[in-house]
Amino acid sequence: MTVEDIPAVDALEQSLFPDDAWPLQMFYDELAQTATRHYVVAEIDSVVVGYAGLMCIEPIADVQTIAVASEYEGQGIGSSLLTLLINEAISRRAKDLLLEVRADNPRAQALYTRFGFEQIDIRKKYYRGGMDAIIMRLELDKPAQSTNHQGAQQ
Repeated sequence: MTVEDIPAVDALEQSLFPDDAWPLQMFYDELAQTATRHYVVAEIDSVVVGYAGLMCIEPIADVQTIAVASEYEGQGIGSSLLTLLINEAISRRAKDLLLEVRADNPRAQALYTRFGFEQIDIRKKYYRGGMDAIIMRLELDKPAQSTNHQGAQQ
């Protein structure tokens, strides 16, 4: 993700998460923190159709955001974005990768489960409107862990 991508990312963010959208400035702030952040976009015909971000402060990494335009769901874009974040977390020597996912988003939960994430806790009323967040963890330092994740196959 570059600064030039932010207006398109923000437009997608606002359309996908009208109640929980990040403020525009947050994307600029996140992108400026290269020592601890890594953001990527997915494009089709030069149009941003997905994006994802990672924060890594060794030994923990956290998926800050991941989203795919509704009309492009089910095409492996989310898997590709998640694979990029996992590989970046591994390259930054993270031992665990954490994320929060809405309790009412079974599609995202299934994606994370395919990648080996496990539920470790629940954050009550984490999202606006009172929806709980499921906290999930992927242990990156397990011997069987590799940068070729089965969930990333397209």
